[in-house]
Amino acid sequence: MSVIVSNLTKTFGDQRVVDDLSFEVKPGEILGFLGPNGAGKSTTMKMITTYLQPTSGTATVCGHDVIKDQMDVRHHIGYLPEHNPLYKDMYIKEYLQFVARIHKVDNAQNRIVELIETTGLQKEQHKLISSISKGYRQRVGLAQALLHDPDVIILDEPTSGLDMNQLIEIRALIKKLGETKTVIFSTHIMQEVQALCDRVIIINEGKLVADDPIDMLQKRLKGEDVIYLELDKKYDASALESINGVNSVTRVSPTEYVIGANNVTDIRPNIFHLATQQNWVILEMRREQKNVEYIFQQLTKKQNADV
Repeated sequence: MSVIVSNLTKTFGDQRVVDDLSFEVKPGEILGFLGPNGAGKSTTMKMITTYLQPTSGTATVCGHDVIKDQMDVRHHIGYLPEHNPLYKDMYIKEYLQFVARIHKVDNAQNRIVELIETTGLQKEQHKLISSISKGYRQRVGLAQALLHDPDVIILDEPTSGLDMNQLIEIRALIKKLGETKTVIFSTHIMQEVQALCDRVIIINEGKLVADDPIDMLQKRLKGEDVIYLELDKKYDASALESINGVNSVTRVSPTEYVIGANNVTDIRPNIFHLATQQNWVILEMRREQKNVEYIFQQLTKKQNADV
């Protein structure tokens, strides 16, 4: 295994941010690492990359312990953190040369030229980092993460700030990297997960709540319909739960609901009749395909009537 996480725990004072987390990632696997804000994703990544010490438990990267063999771990990992730390007063090529010297990269100039082309930085390469857009700064951060040709690549929100064309290019790059390297990346874009990942891990409040291949994850809720409902304003819609066949009702905004139901009968006519009785105005109602986004909501939702 490229990465083995065993009973990893991290506490800050009385708060347990990561709670007894265990998983493994194989070479050549693209793992989507998901969870709501504050779930412990970035903290876990920082422990795997040796930036934070675990409170208990451990992790190994390519056989090297993150506590005992920190320099060896860093040699095998390329890391792009969520808040991309760049030296903004440096020029792009100058910065990559600086990183190459730190990693003692052989044939550094050739490698820098290769990565500038790979990450689409050709037109920007002679500019100051402070003068380029956030999207291009993400590309610079990705280039530095790949510079020393690591076996394991850890990317925390790698497509943040990219426009649609840049998204397509970086997704293609991640997919290509996954052919030969271990890739762990977090994202809030569920379409990205479905397009790129071989497997998905979902954590919530520091705990593991799902660890499945994409196709198996989508089968978790087999036999259930998903109905999206939008009303014109906020109502007390608790009566939805009383409809025969409804399994769950999740309010995703003051006026929007995701309703899980058995697929024996179509419950949409019953929703319509209820809305008529309650004087609700339906703006939209549709049956949705179960996807990673819906499964994510079901596994990480908190009951909160004030949403």
